[in-house]
Amino acid sequence: MSTPDTSESATAVPPLKPAAEAWALGIAGLLPFVAGAVGLWALPPEWVGLAALALLTYAAVIVSFLGGIHWGLAMPLTQTRRGLLIWGVLPSLLAWAGLLLNSAWGLLLMAASLLLCYIVDCKVYRSLRLDRWLSLRALLTFVAVLSCLAGAAAFLAQG
Repeated sequence: MSTPDTSESATAVPPLKPAAEAWALGIAGLLPFVAGAVGLWALPPEWVGLAALALLTYAAVIVSFLGGIHWGLAMPLTQTRRGLLIWGVLPSLLAWAGLLLNSAWGLLLMAASLLLCYIVDCKVYRSLRLDRWLSLRALLTFVAVLSCLAGAAAFLAQG
């Protein structure tokens, strides 16, 4: 028996999987993560601040984007799922807090936020029969989190 939260979506939407374009765009979206992390380790000291700011800002934008997806998921539902709307705002608040912290702590908060977004998405995507997107999300989350952690480590190592 379906719960009220999932019955509408389970019958209205067939299982969907990401198209090749989603994979290509998702992977392209990793370039700022990887470039920022590499930059923190490889750039001369006078450029490290810019690389840290670029990585932290991009991570915050992506965390906020991941929350916004939940508002989009809630919009077509005839019965509002309050949890989707509430969760949709929380990543933006975490991203904002990350921008207020110094680069190392902000990057650590963004890594944790990205992981938290993935955990929530696993639950929500399955309830909406979007679980075939989770392999793409897993790859993107892994690289983004690793980049944030590598950036934080570089920032801390440089003192």
